[in-house]
Amino acid sequence: MNNVYDELTIKDIAHWLASGAIIFGGIIPYVPQYREIKKKENAEGFSLYVCLALLIANTLRIFFWFGKHYEVPLLLQSIFMIITMLIMIKLCVSVQNRNQIIKTREHVIADLDANFFWKWTDFQSYLEFMLLFAALVGVLTYLLGNIPIFVETMGLLAVLTEAMLGIPQFIRNFVNKSTSGMSIMMVTMWTLGDAFKTGYFIIKEAPIQFEVCGILQVIIDIAILAQVYIYQSSATVHTRVPVRAD
Repeated sequence: MNNVYDELTIKDIAHWLASGAIIFGGIIPYVPQYREIKKKENAEGFSLYVCLALLIANTLRIFFWFGKHYEVPLLLQSIFMIITMLIMIKLCVSVQNRNQIIKTREHVIADLDANFFWKWTDFQSYLEFMLLFAALVGVLTYLLGNIPIFVETMGLLAVLTEAMLGIPQFIRNFVNKSTSGMSIMMVTMWTLGDAFKTGYFIIKEAPIQFEVCGILQVIIDIAILAQVYIYQSSATVHTRVPVRAD
């Protein structure tokens, strides 16, 4: 009897640990990036489009839950991720504004200028956009939430958007031919976390959209880590002192 009780206790502990890792594991990779930006007072190496992708994806995932209930830890993960991304945006906007040597014209969401979408100079504009987006999705969910194809499509869009979150960072690195300013620890933790998350999805038999998302994320994470090696090697070659021919 004691053995059965101990076994159940161990399973319960493992379940709670796994749930905790899912809820908070996704935000941990952004801690080193946050600290690096704050320490260096430079946000150039971090793409705010990563925040956009995660905000859109997790907002859709929250409303997807109302149409098709999935694991509660995954729902809580989305809520905490949204909070984390808003904190990251607030820091980046503040740092960028402080680093302006020549004060430029402010750009806010009310300007309705497509050229400066997600390049606004005040945090309130980002917050207003997300509130408008959440309101729109909320209304659509209320009106169409009983239509299976709408619910499944929303879930698919949510996970595909999240799966692509590393793409802006990958493109930024590719254009700059450098990973300077990007926290390597952040991407390493992305990879480990996404691998764990994908395994969790499979074991818990989460909706197929989540499994697809996890696999794509791991592939993109590995590609970004490969950039770290490629651009470091490239920098080493270019900075090598030429051998003199006497």
